[in-house]
Amino acid sequence: MRVAVTGGCGFLGSHLCEALLRRGDAVVCLDDLSTGQPENLAHLRTYPGFEFIHADVSVAADVPGPVDAVAHLASPASPPDYLRLPLQTLAVGSRGTENALELARRNDARFLLASTSEVYGDPQIHPQDEEYWGHVNPVGPRSVYDEAKRYAEAVSLAHHRTLGVDVGIVRIFNTYGPRMRPHDGRVVSSFINQALRGEPLTIYGDGKQTRSFCYVSDLVRGLVAMLDSSETGPVNLGNPEEWTVHDLAELVLDITGSDSEIRYHPLPTDDPVRRRPVITRALEHLGWRPEVPVEDGVRWTVEWFRAT
Repeated sequence: MRVAVTGGCGFLGSHLCEALLRRGDAVVCLDDLSTGQPENLAHLRTYPGFEFIHADVSVAADVPGPVDAVAHLASPASPPDYLRLPLQTLAVGSRGTENALELARRNDARFLLASTSEVYGDPQIHPQDEEYWGHVNPVGPRSVYDEAKRYAEAVSLAHHRTLGVDVGIVRIFNTYGPRMRPHDGRVVSSFINQALRGEPLTIYGDGKQTRSFCYVSDLVRGLVAMLDSSETGPVNLGNPEEWTVHDLAELVLDITGSDSEIRYHPLPTDDPVRRRPVITRALEHLGWRPEVPVEDGVRWTVEWFRAT
């Protein structure tokens, strides 16, 4: 296939580009580099079939030549980024999604939307399956990301139902691994960076809030499986093993050998207390489940941060 990947210089996007190229697909990466890192794709520039287009898909998503699939991953994804870029986040979730959908429609291509577990908000039902409508504050500080993704799902399904676009929606839960930025505000990268620098590990809240951490190679397998399928979704992709934030901090301290202390700060507004996916749909429709234990994935991520 020839696949257009929006946001291809980002953490997840770069891993998806790499996986597609390694299996023999051609890849066109579109990125405005507002949060993506060009060095994430430096090792792929010599691959045959790889192209890079510097573009803001909120303005246009134009790719010369035929396209067999469009994977729409473009968006600020970490809290510091979408709080710093609120209008851009809303734009890429709305106009950017519409432009990517139009690219897919013109080419009669498969369209993959990378949505998020944030559409569930601070859930009142636990664990979360795809039938749950969510508990989201539409005007809170996190709403620019939550609502952008909720709109992206709605407009994708509208294109599917009205125009016949071949749409697949995945809802991605906490993912971690190499190529995360050390200061992107996500808990795994923050803890590792703080531990390696000998700084206090910052926990917001009492540390009893939970997350479900999926290693990036597992997550990308799920993205590729969804891209290759005819499933519309939405489909949860994440690790159903639940960790408290405090236990994750202790794991990072153990793996790094750091003697950093843990410091507690107030929980941010609307920060979810519990988050864990039901992945029955992914297992039944995609044959997908995560395979990498959190202990191994965090160890490999620590080794990557040490080497960079």
